[in-house]
Amino acid sequence: MSKKKQTAEEAEQEKTDAAETIEEEKQDPAPETEAKTAEKAAAEEKTDEAKPKAEEAKPKTDEVAAMNDKYLRLCAEYDNFRKRSQKEKDAIYDEVKANTLKSFLPVYDNLVRALAQETQDEAYKKGVEMIMAQFRTTMEKLGVSEMDCLGKTFDPAFHNAVMHVEDAEKGENEIVEVFQQGFLLGDRVIRFAMVKVAN
Repeated sequence: MSKKKQTAEEAEQEKTDAAETIEEEKQDPAPETEAKTAEKAAAEEKTDEAKPKAEEAKPKTDEVAAMNDKYLRLCAEYDNFRKRSQKEKDAIYDEVKANTLKSFLPVYDNLVRALAQETQDEAYKKGVEMIMAQFRTTMEKLGVSEMDCLGKTFDPAFHNAVMHVEDAEKGENEIVEVFQQGFLLGDRVIRFAMVKVAN
């Protein structure tokens, strides 16, 4: 047998031996490879177990977040309702108070007229003055104040002009006479002052 033929047969034999060795390793893996495979399998099992737990926890987390959002919205709605109710309650109280006090103003007008009348009876005059003083004190305690109009500039937000007069001695839109006293409840007008305006 020639050397070339023998070398070719040896090379072929080595290839066959290498292929058999690879096949044996596949069928009978080394102990290290078995350990690695076992670890991989265990890790995959843990991952598979963790996935359902994570999937179960996610809906619960979403449910808690939704309930928390609902709770916060409910708290905000209640707070808005409480503030709105308080504002309405205050507005109703102020409205009722203003209307009630306004109904007493004709009594004030009559007391002013009574004081304007000349009388010889000093006791009668003193009695009316005392009633007027008591009336004014009571109104002040309730937060009602008289408008200071005479000599002031006309303001349609506070005054009702019923007469106009030309007077060179008076300023532009100056109030020269008050026919009916105006009243304020805090900053709110409960009765406009009825006035005469110059120029």
